[in-house]
This record gives sequence, structure tokens and C-alpha cells, in this order.
Amino acid sequence: MKCLFVTVGTTSFDDLIACVSAHDSLQIIKSLGYNRLILQIGRGTVVPKPFSTESFTLDVYRYKESLKEDLQKADLVISHAGAGSCLETLEKGKPLVVVINEKLMNNHQLELARKLHKEGHLFYCTCSTLPGLLQSMDLSTLKCYPPGQPEKFSAFLDKVVGLKNKH
Repeated sequence: MKCLFVTVGTTSFDDLIACVSAHDSLQIIKSLGYNRLILQIGRGTVVPKPFSTESFTLDVYRYKESLKEDLQKADLVISHAGAGSCLETLEKGKPLVVVINEKLMNNHQLELARKLHKEGHLFYCTCSTLPGLLQSMDLSTLKCYPPGQPEKFSAFLDKVVGLKNKH
């Protein structure tokens, strides 16, 4: 069983959910060998219909107390750029694709994704480039995020978020 987990945290990111659950994306996801897609849609208004066939299952839910279990199960995680979601995924050693929400103007999220991408820990894209990235990315090139360095991460975060608060 190969499982793909999509998470938007406590926010909503309708464009991402719509994009991932679109017919073409599902075809790509299946062609990559995934047979389960779990969508955690938060406050979103786009609510794909769950379905299950012999070869593929789509699960949809809004919130769970903890995403730990789904992260653990996942062979690949697609996440909004929230620091918490990114960090939790990376700490579990899961391959991560961060999707930047272009409608959010606080793009310290982009800086975070860029930095972690530069260090080889994740891939990032926007909704429009996600299908192409899924087809072209090589997960074996990702480096494990050094666990046990949250202070380094939060220092970086403070710096980025701190910049935002000064304006």
C-alpha cells in the first residue's frame, strides 16, 4: 500500500485540495503507484467525495486530534507551507512537497520552503506546478531532516517571522 497524505493544517487551502483531487492529478498519483490518498481539508469549502475502488481509496476529513498516524502511514506528504506541518512531517523523515498558497501574501512561508528546499529536505511548488512536479521529482534525492534540531528551526522561523513583524 502506497499512501499519499495531503494536509492543510487548521487553515483552508481550497486550491490545493481541488488541484490534488482533480481527475488529472489522480491519474498521476495512481501512475506513481499510490493506492491511497488521504485529504485533510481543514476549514476548506472544497470537499471531494471519498471513494474506494479495488485499486484506489480516497479518504477525506477535516481535523483529527493528531495527524501523527496519517503522517506515519504516508509514503509522501503534500502540505501547505505552515511551519508546524512542515516540521512535523520532516521530523518523521517523510518525503515532503510543500505547496505555496499564492493567495496568501505573507510569503515568509515561501522563504521557509525555499530554505529547506535549498538544503535538500523538501520540494516546493504552487498548485499549478504540482502535477508536473509530482511527475518529475526524484524522492531519493531528499536528505533526511536532522531530527533533534528544532531549536535551529525555530531560530530560523523567528528570524523569518520576526522580519514580517517589523514592517
